[in-house]
Order: sequence, then structure tokens, then C-alpha cells
Amino acid sequence: MSAVAARLERLPLSSFHRRLLLIGGLGYMFDGLDSSSLAFLLPVVSKLWHLTSAETGLVASSTYIGYFFGAFLSGVLADVIGRRRIMMSALAIYCVASLASATAQDWHTFFALRVVAGFGSGAETVVIAPFLAEFVPRRYRGMFCGALVGFMSFGYLTSSILGFAVVRNFADGWRYLAIITSLPVVMLLWWRRTLPESPRWLESQGRAAEADSIVSQIEAWFARKGIAFAPVSSVSAVSAVSPVSAVSPVGAATAVAAAKTGGSAWRNVLALWSPRLARTTAVSWLMWFSVAFAYYSFFSWIPSLLVKEGLTITKSFGYSIAIYGAQIPGYFSAAWLNEKIGRKAVVASYMTLGGIAAITLAFSHTGMQIMVAGIALSFFMNGAFAGVYAYTPEVFPTAVRTTGTGSSSSFGRIGSVSAPILVGLVYPVLGFLGVFAMTTTVLLIGACVVFFLGIETRNRSLEDIEASEGEPAHHVSGQLNSTGMHR
Repeated sequence: MSAVAARLERLPLSSFHRRLLLIGGLGYMFDGLDSSSLAFLLPVVSKLWHLTSAETGLVASSTYIGYFFGAFLSGVLADVIGRRRIMMSALAIYCVASLASATAQDWHTFFALRVVAGFGSGAETVVIAPFLAEFVPRRYRGMFCGALVGFMSFGYLTSSILGFAVVRNFADGWRYLAIITSLPVVMLLWWRRTLPESPRWLESQGRAAEADSIVSQIEAWFARKGIAFAPVSSVSAVSAVSPVSAVSPVGAATAVAAAKTGGSAWRNVLALWSPRLARTTAVSWLMWFSVAFAYYSFFSWIPSLLVKEGLTITKSFGYSIAIYGAQIPGYFSAAWLNEKIGRKAVVASYMTLGGIAAITLAFSHTGMQIMVAGIALSFFMNGAFAGVYAYTPEVFPTAVRTTGTGSSSSFGRIGSVSAPILVGLVYPVLGFLGVFAMTTTVLLIGACVVFFLGIETRNRSLEDIEASEGEPAHHVSGQLNSTGMHR
């Protein structure tokens, strides 16, 4: 472990880390607010501009189209030009495009601006979790990164409230909503101007002096607050006893390779499928695809399918609030369990339990059964994302961390886009149960891939995980004792 990493790892949990969590979490909240508000904007603009069903579908996909390209491009660029610069510029793009969409006079302009807003939203979302992971000590990292995505649930709740209070009660309510979702971002941009660049990323680029300067400023802040921390030598000594985290030829070669990748976006993309990282990339991509495919299959089609079965509860306001409300404990329970049982176990178990909830929903016949099963499905599916967002940045080396995270998120979007289409094709052939069987199968396959092929990351430094990259999953897991520490 380098001196910079060791100095970051020894820092006790404080308001410094909680401030990073809040600033990052507010970004997720506005992302959730923006994406979910489209559901309230769409019926209004569709009627306003007399859109055909095809045009309405295109507008509905605008945010996701932008998100796909924004997530991938920002992930690649953040490994080349830095995390902070991407976080600031992406947020600014989202803010300007969202505000401009309120002035649109035709659906073509509105669609284009929504794509740009989605681009900014996707670009920002991908970088926040890796950025936070590179600051937070290993003993809190899973909980913090899992809690980040939990802020998105507050955005969903806020959009539902604004949708009912603003869009439905004013003639230009949809324009007001676009303004409301963008203006607070200006405040967040002002707040983020004080964020430092990630010292770990700077070090991976060979910019050791800058990394040292930022860590020294952080340590000075702790000193002014009267917060004591352990000497660096003792932290390094703990790392040295680990056969995986000790500086080995493999680890040294990795460090050299990481430094050499600076400035080469294409090389970073190719590195994801190198022999050393191919398994990690495949597991991450499949994990994102399966959870996104299942999530959007269930929540895009459940109301419609249940109505076809003669059950209308999913059209009720109470059901919608219950589903949104279940997201909050789902996210934060998973964030807490990230440190208790590990990210792998959280992702696999929540995906499996989400599949069971889906099967239960498929066989529900009363309003109460549907409500309970729907709440459980929302709880576990959203909780799975808290594990996914915490796990993904950890499994990729620092030099390609955001490239790996961004590409995984973009690949997941393929699942979210293809899911509603496939459900529409499968339902006429296999019926209600066939749709649930297909989606649940994809979900369970993803859970098995993560659990059996993924690497363990709980209570391990990012450098430790990077040094052990490419080893068999059972070998890495076998080196951990019951507390997650190396023997």
C-alpha cells in the first residue's frame, strides 16, 4: 500500500467523510428527481404537441439514451482527466439542459434537450461512487457508497409530490417542474467547487506531489478539529502482514502499468478485457445487465400486466407511494449490510429475494397480497442497487476505475432498454407467468454469477483488492477470516 493510500485509510470517520457523502448523495437525489419526473411530464407534453405513440416513446427514452452515452464517456474521461473535473462539468451540463427544456416550444427541441440532460445525469452518476470510494477508509466504504444511491429514493419521492402538486394544478406545470429540478443544482455546483481531486487517482497518474499535497490538507483539517489518527507506519505494518496486499512483483507491475495508462482512454478501455481484468469486467457487466433488466421489466410492466389480469390496485395512489416508500429502507438496509456480510452477499441475496418477491407477486390475487409482494419487490430490487453501486468501483483498479464503472453502467442500460421490449414480445406468447419466469431467471443467473465468480471486497483496501485481481475467487475468499481481515 502506498503512503498516500495508507494515510487515507488511517483517517477516522468524521464530518469530512459525511460531507463528501452528502454532496455526492444530493447529486444522486437530483438524478432520481430528473429521471422520475419524466413520467409526469410525458402525458402533458404528449397532449400539448399531439404526439403519436412512436414520438411519445422516443421522448420517453430520451433520458436513457443520453444516460447511456454519458455514463460510458464520462467513465473513460474521468480516468484520463480526473474525477472532480467530470463531476463538475457533467452537473453543469445537466443543469443547463434541464433548465433550457422548460422553454422548449416543440417536441424535437424538448427531446434533444432531454437527451443532453440525460447525458449530464449519466456522466455525473458514474463518477460519484468511485470518487467517494477513493476517500473513505475500507471499514466504512461499502456502507458509504451503498448509502449514496439511497439518496436517489428521495428524488423519486420528491418527483411524485411535485408531479401531483405542480404538474397537475398549473397549465404550465411541466415547465415549472423542469425549472424546479434544475435550479437547486446551481447551489450544489457552488458547494462542489471546494471538492479536492482524488489523491488515489493523482497517484495512479504519477502526480505524487499533488496527491501528497491534497492528503496533507485533509490531515491539517483533522488536526485543526483536534482529531487524532494513527501513525502511517502502523497502518503500513498491518498491510505488510497480508500476503495479498504486500508489495509483490504482480502488485509492483500493476502500479507501473497503472501509471503508464495516464492519458490513454483507448488503452484503458482495452485494459478492461485484458487477461487480468476480463473476469472482473464480465462479472460486473452481467451483474449490471441482470439487475437492470429485471428492475425495468418488473416496474415498467407490472401495472399493465396486473390490469390485464383484472387487478387495478397498481393504478392507485396508495400503491405508488408504498412502492416509492419501500425504496428507502431497501437502499439503506443494503448499505448497512454491505459492511456486515459483504457486497457480494448483499447483491446476490437481494437479487434472489427480489426474484422470490416477483414470483409471489405473480401468484397474488388480492389487493393485500399484491401490495405486500410489490413492497417486498421494491425493497429488494432497490437494495440490490445499493450493493451494485458499492461493489463496482471496488473491483476495478484505480487507473481504470471509472472506465470500468461507466462501461458496466452503460451495459446495464442495454438491459433496461431491452427489458420492456422483450416483455412486450413474450407476454402474448407465454402469458403473465411466462414474463415473470423469464425475468426472474435472468435475475437469478446474475445473482449466481456475482456470488460464485465475483471477488470479495469487504474490509479490504482498494490497493489490496487491486493486487489480488485475477486470482480465483475461492483463493481470495479463503484468505479472509470471519472478520474480513487477512490472516
